[in-house]
Amino acid sequence: MNIVRIHTGADGESHFEDVTVELKDQSGMGKISDLWRGKGVMFREVSGNYDLDFHTAPRRQFVVNLTGSVDIEIGDGTVRRMGPGSILLAEDTTGRGHKSRNVGGEPRACLFIPLDGGQ
Repeated sequence: MNIVRIHTGADGESHFEDVTVELKDQSGMGKISDLWRGKGVMFREVSGNYDLDFHTAPRRQFVVNLTGSVDIEIGDGTVRRMGPGSILLAEDTTGRGHKSRNVGGEPRACLFIPLDGGQ
């Protein structure tokens, strides 16, 4: 399973990384990853007019888009569009952070899943 990671580099800027989460076969019951320890789930809805300037992630967390899309921009101008079903591992808790803005004026619903220290 592929996810997008955003993290702070040694330069203090946020960087994207494509990450493959390993899934293990469960003998005919599909595939599953190792457990990622977390602290709960938060539900979020935002209107279609949000446009957040540079900010850091408030904690290490997964952001799972349910409906709508968001454009995430890092300091070098690179933009990634996260649509419904996409998963972002937000780990840029220091440095300048990233920008988040609406796509096409559509509202967005997502889950925030705060994570413990390491996987």
